[in-house]
Amino acid sequence: MNNSLGRFVRRNPYLFALLLLVIALGVNRYLQPNLFTARVFNGNFRTFLPLILLAAGQTIVVIGGGIDLSIGAIVSMVTAVLVTRLAPDSGMSAFAAALALGMVAGMMAGALNGFAVAILRLQPIVTTYATSFIFGGIALWLLPRPGGNMPGELVKTYRATSPFGLPLGIYVAVVVVLLWVVLRSTRYGRYLFAVGGQPEAAYTTGVPVNWVRFSSYVIAGLMAALSALAITLATGAGDPRTGDLMTLDSVVAVVLGGTRLSGGQGGVAGTVMGVVILGLIRNIISFANVPNWWQTLVDALIIIIALAAPGIFRLLRGLGGAPKTRYAETTDEVETT
Repeated sequence: MNNSLGRFVRRNPYLFALLLLVIALGVNRYLQPNLFTARVFNGNFRTFLPLILLAAGQTIVVIGGGIDLSIGAIVSMVTAVLVTRLAPDSGMSAFAAALALGMVAGMMAGALNGFAVAILRLQPIVTTYATSFIFGGIALWLLPRPGGNMPGELVKTYRATSPFGLPLGIYVAVVVVLLWVVLRSTRYGRYLFAVGGQPEAAYTTGVPVNWVRFSSYVIAGLMAALSALAITLATGAGDPRTGDLMTLDSVVAVVLGGTRLSGGQGGVAGTVMGVVILGLIRNIISFANVPNWWQTLVDALIIIIALAAPGIFRLLRGLGGAPKTRYAETTDEVETT
């Protein structure tokens, strides 16, 4: 029975995120009685959406066995591209051109990361940390100080749009999850999990490991560009440092959602829950008048616990004197990936 329960939990890593989400919602509802009113609900999801998009891209990279520490800097760069190409009276044609340029910039940044990691075989952490300074420098070059103006009507429409009384961000999040479900069922999705879980075995079976890793960074760059779009539409302006804190947040959301940092396991649905949990925790800290530095502490503890949990679990099972169970757990993890 215990073995079956452990296998079920490992195969559904989002269950912990779901439990945390219910708890965070309950605490928020207690501290903020108007949490589910249309105005507050819409405002919260408009705030969550940029990180949902960004963390979804980070999830794909992590599942593929990598990590992108430049993803927040890509958001800053694309934000600068968008607001410096538009004015309050810009029409839809100018907006479409600026949007296309921003999407291309994000994907090119992801392609640079992918080339360095997949083709040049550089370490993902060091490489993307280095490229973050490149993308952040471009953002400051284009937009030395916060400013710029998005088309006023477009911003107003984005803020006021609530189809069937639900925030626009919910629909976007649902679309992202559905796209992930479709992607996971394709050959590329299976390749992604194989590359993240057992790259050597994947290579020997004919999986294009380098191409899968390269493309995962390109997808992450595209999602960072979409995140930048969501931020600029919500604020109506741009900040060249807007993505500085979003990189760590994206990693924390990925971990909270049950995606294994070593790759080969996880999903976007859990990451979306992780983003909402992070947002709700910040609301709790704000309404409870807790010092802001607690949020940084919570983020760090989440990552440490996520990294240590598998080893602690195996240690406890080993102390219980069950080598057979330990073998079964390893076998199950291979099957899961």
